[in-house]
Amino acid sequence: MVLNFNFLKPKTNKQTVAFYNIENLFDIYKDELTRDKDFNPTSEKRWTIKRYNNKLRKIGYAISNIGRKETNSHPAIIGLAEVENEAVIQDLIKSKHLKEYPYQFVHYNSKDERGIDVAFIYDSKKFTVTSSDVFTYNFTNDDGSPDYTRDILLVSGLFLGETVHFLVNHWPSRRSGNNETEHKRLTASKHLQSIIATLKDNLPDAKVIVMGDFNDDPASKSIEQLVDNQGLYNPMETLLSIDRGTTSHNFEWNLFDQILITPNFFKSRSKSFRYVKADIYDPDFLKQSDGKYKGTPYRTYVGKRYKGGYSDHFPVYLILKKK
Repeated sequence: MVLNFNFLKPKTNKQTVAFYNIENLFDIYKDELTRDKDFNPTSEKRWTIKRYNNKLRKIGYAISNIGRKETNSHPAIIGLAEVENEAVIQDLIKSKHLKEYPYQFVHYNSKDERGIDVAFIYDSKKFTVTSSDVFTYNFTNDDGSPDYTRDILLVSGLFLGETVHFLVNHWPSRRSGNNETEHKRLTASKHLQSIIATLKDNLPDAKVIVMGDFNDDPASKSIEQLVDNQGLYNPMETLLSIDRGTTSHNFEWNLFDQILITPNFFKSRSKSFRYVKADIYDPDFLKQSDGKYKGTPYRTYVGKRYKGGYSDHFPVYLILKKK
């Protein structure tokens, strides 16, 4: 069922800021520089143009409705994880459910071995980019070779006239085990803390929004250190429960996808954004509808089996209100 909200008048004083790990948005072409061999038409996954276009349409529909209940409008800002390149972002913002909105984006290629990056999409009528940069941190494999991961993306700009700084993250995964990989996320946390500290040194009252797939929960050491050392507020802390999160593994929920803010979003000032609420965007259409995984994210693939869904993560979002 397609929902139609066109008859609703946007609540112009409320805006949505979202983050979404969209699960391997690859084009169908082989890239000799990355490990994307699974995502082409002749691979075992049979990643065809039809499947690619279906993914674009579905992800676009999901994005267009994040926060719509609260704002009667599409989100103003969306951070993304797991995009392959500029081309797939262009295809996404031109897809059926997003093409009517004036979305533009910021993206840099990282050296991640899988060829997946973070990106920043914004409504160009609501946000103007004044600067952007990426911050790289890498690791070393046991054999001494470099182990590349995703960059941290910083985008600063005027959000309906107010300067706001956004940091988009996708921290190292737990694929080899939580304890075995924790040091990588602690390193990522330290790099992010350094970026925020520099912003605050230059602009003591900087408004900062940190978002990402951190591959750690709100109570994990990497996130707690980030919150404590940089004085951030994490509105996602109360959202994780035994039957709700943003991604599920072995029938247990995690809340790896989070958005954190500086406390000045609680100050009441004229013509300034103020925090209203945060939530997981998990309507039924984003969920597996039956079977033993009912209620978990409706994925594009499970292993090499095509499911035709959206993503293995639910999006998260903030609602901000301007006085």
